[in-house]
Amino acid sequence: WNPHHDLPNHHHHHQHPNPRRRAIGAFYASRLALAPHTRVSVICRSNHAAVSQHGFSITSPLYGTYVFVPAHVFADPAEAGAAGIRWDYVLVCTKALPDVSDDSRILEGAGLVKEGTVIVLVQNGVGVEEPYTRRFPDAVVLSAVTVASAVQGVPGVITHNRWTRISIGPYLRSSSSSQATEAEQEQTAIAISRNKAFVALLRAGGIPDAEEYTHAKLQLARWHKTALNAAMNPSAVLSGGSTNHDMAMDEELYRHLEGVMREVLDAAPKVLGMPMPAEFASPEAILRSTLKNTSGSKPSMLLDWEAGRKMELEVILGNPVRIARERGLEMPRLQSLYALLRKAQESRELAKKENLGFTTQIKVTVLITAFIENRPRVSQ
Repeated sequence: WNPHHDLPNHHHHHQHPNPRRRAIGAFYASRLALAPHTRVSVICRSNHAAVSQHGFSITSPLYGTYVFVPAHVFADPAEAGAAGIRWDYVLVCTKALPDVSDDSRILEGAGLVKEGTVIVLVQNGVGVEEPYTRRFPDAVVLSAVTVASAVQGVPGVITHNRWTRISIGPYLRSSSSSQATEAEQEQTAIAISRNKAFVALLRAGGIPDAEEYTHAKLQLARWHKTALNAAMNPSAVLSGGSTNHDMAMDEELYRHLEGVMREVLDAAPKVLGMPMPAEFASPEAILRSTLKNTSGSKPSMLLDWEAGRKMELEVILGNPVRIARERGLEMPRLQSLYALLRKAQESRELAKKENLGFTTQIKVTVLITAFIENRPRVSQ
């Protein structure tokens, strides 16, 4: 840390892109704020007024009802950058929409990533790290996969439904330690150390199942979760708005879901050059769990489709298809889902533009981020 810096603690900056969408960033930010010597700041767009006045009200089956008051509440990334604070960690919890915007460019433009700043990506899909490693070649990038479920039905009001587990690993530029240069080995050691420190912050904030993963195991975890998302999310849209439980109850759809998951899980070890860990759930186990879930909740991609929002097609479907194809592998089930939904989305966007005539629509991707300061205060 910079000893000349006025602010002593780690800042988390968290921003909500849509009060109806993911509240995961707010949930984890609220837990990180409980770690010693830690301050958390957030970026809020549509819920800025509510959070500025009252903070986040969070209800959880594990932690009860509590209020999280961020150290700062910013209206946009530029305002956060203008605050002159050197962030130690920046959490990005947005939907990953590379076909809409490059969020790494937003971080750069706002000046949020300084020397020593760690970027933590809590996002779905595969290939989400590459834009950040290209734009910030010297920064440590941590990649995270979570199963936690939370929603923000009213601005500033978060409901944590279930689960807390989050798996985090460093995203390393060099996959071979034997061929790495001395500088790359040093960068790897720093990344592993910062990853360990971030996991410790989460555990100190009351997340007991924050898991420290290696680069390799985290990438396997990304593909494993993508298998689930790639099966359930697109199929819910194409089946006319079915819930996961409804699809699993249908004999043909059950076979389809199992086939998609198996296709991804068969491809992943060939792409990554290592087998799936035995403890990762099989498609059959996932579907058994799905059959027990009668909550009626809808997959996120279906909610986006119903609300007329862009879906995470590229990172959940397009990237896996392209990455596998580069290695001589085809995933026909995934490719079919991708081709159909991408065209459906394009057709709907075209219809919107035609209905709006020549009205220009400016779409702003709101960044969910958290800045963490975790340094003891220096007595003045």
